[in-house]
Amino acid sequence: MRIEIAGQNALIVYFADRTDSAVSAQIQAAVASIRDSMRDCIVDLVPSYASLLVIFDLDRSDYFAVRRRLHAALTGLDSVDGAAGELITLPVYYGAESGPDLELIAERGGISAADVIEIHQQQEYRVYAIGFAPGFAYLGEVDERIAAPRLATPRQKVPRGAVAIADRQTAVYPSISPGGWNLIGLCPTRMFDPARTPSMPVKVGDRVRFEAISRDDYISLGGEL
Repeated sequence: MRIEIAGQNALIVYFADRTDSAVSAQIQAAVASIRDSMRDCIVDLVPSYASLLVIFDLDRSDYFAVRRRLHAALTGLDSVDGAAGELITLPVYYGAESGPDLELIAERGGISAADVIEIHQQQEYRVYAIGFAPGFAYLGEVDERIAAPRLATPRQKVPRGAVAIADRQTAVYPSISPGGWNLIGLCPTRMFDPARTPSMPVKVGDRVRFEAISRDDYISLGGEL
């Protein structure tokens, strides 16, 4: 674990050179510890795959004091349980209609589309980071049998709720946007809704499982085709 300067009023804590559930759980424990002990000077905390950006108020503290207090807040976090975070289940309507790249992933892996769906559901994914767009949660890791590279030419328009795979990551597009990930289904759950509190159903450190639903169930849950 190391702490480096990330700006005039920011420090970044690097926890490891790898990404896994244990590191993610350690970062979430750090977020809780820092918020609890340094709330008087912290402006924001931005967790990512293996690091944590700490933004502080220059009117309330300085680099040296914040760095010293960070060391104290991070003491003893090396043995955090890797199972931290809530378990969230997201429904998915899988199929050719909702996932235009489903067959392509199946062909690449030498398996059937049904196998791709089953494998995607079996895994429990960690929310490693949220970025690209509000509510876009990067989930890992996808089983190697269904991992797929990004599209050579990104789509100009990916629908809201599209469930996608890129390399060994999977995600749900929170809104209509361009995108180069492989689409395998649609999720009716809104991944970002500014009118709700909290605005997102998942946060960094949570665990996600996907559950197949029928076309009718997808529509009844508010999904659109």
